[in-house]
Amino acid sequence: MRIVGLISGTSYDGIDAAAAELSLAGDEVRLQPLGSFSLPYPPAVRAALVSAMPPAATSAEALCRLDTEIGQAFADVAARAVEELAGGRADLVVSHGQTLYHWVSGREVLGTLQIGQPAWIAERTGLPVLADLRARDVAAGGQGAPLVSLFDVLLLGADSSDVRAALNLGGISNLTVMGGGREPVAFDVGPANALIDAAVSHFTAGADTYDRDGARAVRGRVDETLLGRLLAEPFYALAAPKSTGKELFSPAYLLAALADGSRVELDDVAATLTALTAQTVAAACREHEVATVVAAGGGTANPTLMAMLRAAMPAITVSTIDEFGIPSEAKEAYAFALIGLLTVHGLPGTVPSCTGATRAAVLGSLLPGAAGFPPSPAVARAPRRLRIEAAGS
Repeated sequence: MRIVGLISGTSYDGIDAAAAELSLAGDEVRLQPLGSFSLPYPPAVRAALVSAMPPAATSAEALCRLDTEIGQAFADVAARAVEELAGGRADLVVSHGQTLYHWVSGREVLGTLQIGQPAWIAERTGLPVLADLRARDVAAGGQGAPLVSLFDVLLLGADSSDVRAALNLGGISNLTVMGGGREPVAFDVGPANALIDAAVSHFTAGADTYDRDGARAVRGRVDETLLGRLLAEPFYALAAPKSTGKELFSPAYLLAALADGSRVELDDVAATLTALTAQTVAAACREHEVATVVAAGGGTANPTLMAMLRAAMPAITVSTIDEFGIPSEAKEAYAFALIGLLTVHGLPGTVPSCTGATRAAVLGSLLPGAAGFPPSPAVARAPRRLRIEAAGS
């Protein structure tokens, strides 16, 4: 099947798209990347999205408008991805949409809301669309996150003798840990880029929205008092599986941490928040006795963050998923394309030990395209590994 995957993550700066040729052969999934790109949200849409994010108050009218406008933005990206990446032909679009709220109480997730009405995608492309991917896992008692954990386990191998971790550095950092004779486990670690972005936006009054190439952090000095205050956050002490988002690690959270009256400079705050990401990830990796880390996500493009991460865990080998043939910034879009293949075949898209669900669930709600639903051939068994194939192989 030729599938287009779409997602806008917790940084909500734009929409990532990836197209892949996927097939099932025995107990193996084969994924041939066809290409990927990322497009920013229209400025007015992003501004409306930012203004609706917790802890801001909003209205049913604003949510309806956002659901429509984000759905239309995803439809535009889907149409372009089908034409430019998939050669004008695809069988399915998988849309994660935009998470607006992830309802967490302690270690329990009570609900999750992704917006971006998928009907706009189906109408624009004429293709069937799989959407609302997280809710079924939450209904089965899971965190609904990180849903990339199945992709990680299939790619890196749950049966490896050494303990491996797949790390995603988006707005929030998350880990999938596997191997060493243990059941896989996955969890959100804490903020990756979320608080860094919030600091840059706040101190520059929105003129900049992120620390490009980690330039501010590398110039700055880590404020140990501020870092200690941030590391005292109770979320870090919770056992896995666990999930979080900007409902907790919001701009208001950052401003509260800075409200002790001390004079701080942006470069120092950026350095401190980058150190926070590196130290929380390193602590989680040490706790789970990880030997190797394969990183992905926008944070891998920040050399200051990656240098701090390697310095914080010198005994752990750190590489990126690019070495497997998947661009770091496109991993999640490819992971959701994989989930689409599994759902169409009636196969689960989760690892219960990773999300904490009572069972592995088939994910998503499927909308028909112009020609109806995609064919759903019966498959006897779920895959046990993922092979990334080069184009033309």
